[in-house]
Amino acid sequence: MSYRSWTLLTLIFLSCLSASTQIPDSKTREFKIDNDFVQKQFGSTCKLVDGQPPMLADMNGDGVEDLVLAARCTNPMVDQAEHEFIVLDPYYAFYGYGNPKITSSFITEDPASKGMVVLVIHGQGVETWHSPKEKFVLINLSFKQVSLKKMMLKKKKITAIYTQETDASQSVAAIFWDGKKYRYQILGSDLE
Repeated sequence: MSYRSWTLLTLIFLSCLSASTQIPDSKTREFKIDNDFVQKQFGSTCKLVDGQPPMLADMNGDGVEDLVLAARCTNPMVDQAEHEFIVLDPYYAFYGYGNPKITSSFITEDPASKGMVVLVIHGQGVETWHSPKEKFVLINLSFKQVSLKKMMLKKKKITAIYTQETDASQSVAAIFWDGKKYRYQILGSDLE
């Protein structure tokens, strides 16, 4: 066999080997997001909200897909250390005091919004949110619906979590990553 034939066979072998060892794309990989998944990531006090599908987007601007879930958690502060997530209160921080150690004890009068939270998993690398870089529980949110949309922040387009509030004005709010933490911003009332 000639040198050219050996080189060609070697190149074919190496390309077949590299193609068979590639990590599958996270968008094509099957992954079940259910209450078992939520409880493994955030503890036994958390459960998904019915009718709110999982949402995927790059929330922190690093180019990697992140996961956003609407859930109910009865006491996320208890599971914080064990499941390695950060509890944030962007709602009360907007009004001047967002220490979750204090505000997590605030009780809402509306039983429908009791324990409502947004769970966020920042992903890393090719495994995206399947390999968590950071996990957050955003507490003291009262919402009917959660969605992801683009918004402008300092002339930059970012992805934000939009909530339709359960208050009397039916206000709409955006929760977004500012580079260090999640912030809350009221965007106005429903005009219906």
